[in-house]
Amino acid sequence: MTWTDVFAPAKINLTLHITGQRDDGYHLLDSLVVFAPVGDALRVAPAPELCLRLEGPEAEGLPANGDNLALRAAAMVGEGQGVEIVLEKTLPVASGIGGGSADAAAAARAVLAGAGALDGAGLARAEAALLALGADVPMCLRSRPVRVRGIGEGLEPVTLPPLPAVLVNPRVPVSTPQIFRSLTSRDNPPMPEVMPEFADAEALICWLTGLRNDMEPAAKALEPMIGRVLSELSELQGCRLARMSGSGATCFGLFATMAEAGAAAAALRAARPDWWIAEGLLGDQQARAMPRQG
Repeated sequence: MTWTDVFAPAKINLTLHITGQRDDGYHLLDSLVVFAPVGDALRVAPAPELCLRLEGPEAEGLPANGDNLALRAAAMVGEGQGVEIVLEKTLPVASGIGGGSADAAAAARAVLAGAGALDGAGLARAEAALLALGADVPMCLRSRPVRVRGIGEGLEPVTLPPLPAVLVNPRVPVSTPQIFRSLTSRDNPPMPEVMPEFADAEALICWLTGLRNDMEPAAKALEPMIGRVLSELSELQGCRLARMSGSGATCFGLFATMAEAGAAAAALRAARPDWWIAEGLLGDQQARAMPRQG
């Protein structure tokens, strides 16, 4: 049996502007998204039917049946093809970094690769189909920096300098639907129409300070631990910007250099050994996310 190895990198919303709400209830977004060098790992192989085995430190409580997004994505793009998926879960669940969506996108990539359809046309068709699983899934399919608009269907690739960062999750789950219901404003200004070119990470961070995550206030009101995480990130030496990703509870701190980010992560691990903490360069993970034959 030939296995295909796929990396499912964490998705980070550097910005998340809620710009409206459609009559069908879907919220309109304008978000700048990058990907982290940490994520889940999938192994996928042809099988008589669809099946999933869960492994890893964060696998407890995840569904291994038809409710799992990875299985649903494989079924959608596989058109009846059976596959066995082994999912090693290392990202916290319900954490605002697209773990389930990244797994779904990775499973779809593996199935497309097996069918010889992992090309531009195949990815475009998969993006359109996978939107039914949630706004995060299409943006995770290519795992490269992107500006996302609409309900997740408007994907505009962007070029950004890599961002040294520390990611922190205090291990409290947050419900995305509950956050959306708690929003006090659903018609906020979008990001600037034209994005500038950024010479380095510091220039990008400076620009980001004038933008927002419109879900952050509601999330902090529902889960005060998010405010504590943001406060502790902001106080780390060298942290230029602290913000929540997605609907939380994962937050990130941005730094000018990886040396600063690494030292900050080590200090925070010593102070908060019960939190999930990772550091690395945020940016383009497309090369790592492409399937490899094992």
